[in-house]
This record gives sequence, structure tokens and C-alpha cells, in this order.
Amino acid sequence: MMAGQGFDNLYNMSGGIKAWNSNTALGPEDLGLELFAGTESVEDVLVVAYSLEDGLRDFYLSMMDKTGNTKVKDLFQKLSKIEIKHKERVFAEYLKVTGKTESVEQFETNSVAAAVEGGLTTEEYLHLFQPDFDSEIDIISLAMSIEAQALDLYQRAADNAGDQKSKAILLQIAKEETAHLSQLGKLMEEVVH
Repeated sequence: MMAGQGFDNLYNMSGGIKAWNSNTALGPEDLGLELFAGTESVEDVLVVAYSLEDGLRDFYLSMMDKTGNTKVKDLFQKLSKIEIKHKERVFAEYLKVTGKTESVEQFETNSVAAAVEGGLTTEEYLHLFQPDFDSEIDIISLAMSIEAQALDLYQRAADNAGDQKSKAILLQIAKEETAHLSQLGKLMEEVVH
């Protein structure tokens, strides 16, 4: 499965997932799939994806008030700006797929999701991870966990999609989540070194 997603350097771990003692995707297998029933049009998929990116941006902005650490505030600001780029990418794809010429403001009236990426609410993420709001490493780790949840959700939604175009869009968005994780990994390296 992972080789089919573009991962070239794979290792078989003795004991499988039961031997793994690090982070994994959270929740039941159907977590977040209420956002993607499998019958959505490509247009609907993009509206939900945009709304998830927007929810994550709002999450990062709301977290800025929870810290007194200037570096962490700056980090939340940087993460929120990354989500703006993700939203722009999804919106551009929406215009391309639909042929519509509406403004971002008109499009945003169609936003639907009350969760951030990955299918959990802000409160659920904070409860599960309980980050130290003054720790850059904790904040980047939280962001990486959310992006990993999003990657997992988009892949599961793609598996569930009845429409091939919707499936292709979901897989494309999942691929972009891999790039987002890579960006966060580089950010983590900057903070650690």
C-alpha cells in the first residue's frame, strides 16, 4: 500500500504494528469519514477539504493567545500562513474543476466542516496531545500529528469514494499532506538545531 503512494524506502518491521511503540493515527477507522460519505462530487470534496484547511488555520490562530513565548506565537503565525497556501491550492483546484469564476468570499459561504484536518475538533486535539504551549517542539509535533491524521483521513476517504474523479482529488490532497509533513519536518530540524 505505501509503495503505491510513492514511498520508495520501506522496511518490514518484525512484529508489525503491534511491535510499534511510537505515534500512530488516532481513533476508530471511520473517524472523520462522516465528512466524506463516498458519494460526494469533486466539487463537494474540494469544499470539505478547503473547510478543513480553514479550520486548521483558525486553530493555529486561536492557539496564539495560549502562549507567552514569542517564538511559539511566531510559529503559530507561520503555521497559519502555511494553511493559507493550502487553502489557495484547494480553491484553485475548485475553480479549475468546476469552471466557476466566483470569489474566495463567495466560495467560503459554502464551507461546511466544524473540524480541523484529520476529522477531530480543536478541543479533541488539545485533549489528546496536551501540548506545552511554550514549547516549539510540542507545537510542531502537534502540527505534524494533525497533518498525519489528515493524510490518513484523505487516504481512507479516497478508498471510500464512489466517483473516480473524487478519488483522484482525494489522493492528490493526500499526496500534498505528505509534502506538508515534510515542511513541518524541516521546521522541526530548524528548531532542534
